Amino acid sequence: MEIFEISRGFPKEEIYSLTDQIRRSSRSVCVNLAEGWRRRRYKAVFVNKLTDAEQEAAETQTWLEFTLRCKYINNEMFKMLDEKYEHIFAKLITMERKADTFCKAV
Repeated sequence: MEIFEISRGFPKEEIYSLTDQIRRSSRSVCVNLAEGWRRRRYKAVFVNKLTDAEQEAAETQTWLEFTLRCKYINNEMFKMLDEKYEHIFAKLITMERKADTFCKAV
C-alpha cells in the first residue's frame, strides 16, 4: 500500500503512465504470490508464480528509479522502498529454492 499512497502525490499527467504502471506492478507482486500459494500442490505452477512475482518486483524497482529521476520522491524514500524490494526478492528466491518444502501434499 505504500506505493499506492506515494503515487497519489504524482502529477496528474502521469496518471495513465507511471502512476498506473507502478501501482499495477507493485500489486502484482502480492497477487502472484497469493496465486502461487493457492496452487502450491503443483510445484511447477508455484515456482512459475514466484518467478512472475520476481519480475513484477523488478518492474516496480525500475518505476521507482523513474520516480526518483523525475523528482517525485526523494533519495531517502527511494532507498527505503528499494531496500524493501531487495528484501522481497531475497524472500521470493528463498521460497523458489526451497519449493519442495512448500509444495508437499497440501
